[in-house]
Amino acid sequence: MNPKVDFYFNNAKKWQNELNKLRLIILDCSLSEELKWGVPCYTFQQKNIVIIHAFKEYCAILFVKGALLKDAKRILIQQTENVQAGRQIRFTHVGEIVEIEPMLKTYIYEAIEVEKAGLKVDFKKNTELLFPEEFQQKLDESPALKTAFNTLTPGRQRAYNLYFSSPKQSKTRILRVEKCLQQILNGKGLND
Repeated sequence: MNPKVDFYFNNAKKWQNELNKLRLIILDCSLSEELKWGVPCYTFQQKNIVIIHAFKEYCAILFVKGALLKDAKRILIQQTENVQAGRQIRFTHVGEIVEIEPMLKTYIYEAIEVEKAGLKVDFKKNTELLFPEEFQQKLDESPALKTAFNTLTPGRQRAYNLYFSSPKQSKTRILRVEKCLQQILNGKGLND
């Protein structure tokens, strides 16, 4: 156990038993525990293998290269259609974790073998972004905004596009676009 990671488990308002059980299972698989992106990340020879994280409706472990796992039991979940590599296993009760503990370890060991073999996820290139009309209108109205947006890295452009596109209601998309205009003009990414 890495003391730098303890705060994550100690401060968990929900899923504390589940998170601690997942931690013990993963550490039993001889992985190193680190804190990355504000969450516990478990590594093998400095390569990310699995992450623990908590959400409102569930807690989960995320296999960083989960798309490369065989998933014989069909328990891995792709978070969203935009996630290409990672796959989750979700839990809402510690009993669910205990019930599949041997299977979890099998998946973890398989993920370690994927890393040992040097396998890589074949990422699909999506070069053309389709912007929501609320953002496209702002780009058309402001050459400075269009120039600033085009100078952002492709990853930052995609992050904004996903953020702007995800709401179902136009008014929410408009609010998000308005909120980010100055940040884009300043050459900053969504999470900078």
